[in-house]
Amino acid sequence: MEAINWLLVLVRGTALFALFPIFAGPNFPARLRVVLAALLAFLVAPQLPPVNLHQMTFGDVVLLLVMETGIGVVLGFAGRMIFFAVEAVGSVVSAETGLNLAAMLNPFSATQSQAPGMILFYLAGMIFLSLDMHHGMLLAFRETYRVLPVGAAHLHAGLFNDVLAHVSGLFLLMLQMSAPVIAISFVITLIFAVLGRAVPSMNVFSESFAVRTVAGLIVFGATLSLMAQHIANYVRRLPEDLVRVAQLLGTG
Repeated sequence: MEAINWLLVLVRGTALFALFPIFAGPNFPARLRVVLAALLAFLVAPQLPPVNLHQMTFGDVVLLLVMETGIGVVLGFAGRMIFFAVEAVGSVVSAETGLNLAAMLNPFSATQSQAPGMILFYLAGMIFLSLDMHHGMLLAFRETYRVLPVGAAHLHAGLFNDVLAHVSGLFLLMLQMSAPVIAISFVITLIFAVLGRAVPSMNVFSESFAVRTVAGLIVFGATLSLMAQHIANYVRRLPEDLVRVAQLLGTG
């Protein structure tokens, strides 16, 4: 029975690590993720009640494994949303400062990202690790079995409402983080629009490009500590969010 429990926890844990912040990057070895999931299963499985598979058909077992995989994916996605948000903020900042053409490879997501997006991604990763949230999320993973036992997942309207609330909260967070750069870009655009009317021979686009880039980077650097506070406030809630998602999957 303990081996069955270990296997089921391994399935949920492996799916979690597939999307787990920092550890899900392509530069993090897949074998190491599996080993970490196996170690986590060894620690969590003895604390769970035994699961009897003898009375289940082969289809029921496959459905149970798929269900546990889906639970791990949902939990991992819930923990990864803040990193999606900071990448989106980086894209907005890059577009407003004219740096969206200078893309580079993000080693953690294996996607093309601009310099502001890379800075915010690394900032979020350092905050995530410095606040010990990787341990907090592992403890939250263990707590999910209290509110969501093996094979007890169900889809409820409450889960979708909670996901929508989190997404709307992330959009608000993205707006708060990118608002200073958007504001300075708007002011520069307005000033050069007035200058373009006053001096028709001026090439407004080429003249404003350098000013927009320099001013945007200055504002971005000046507000980086404020962005870090927003990220930290969200990251601190991640363990509770994981347990909340598991609770909604279990009871609605």
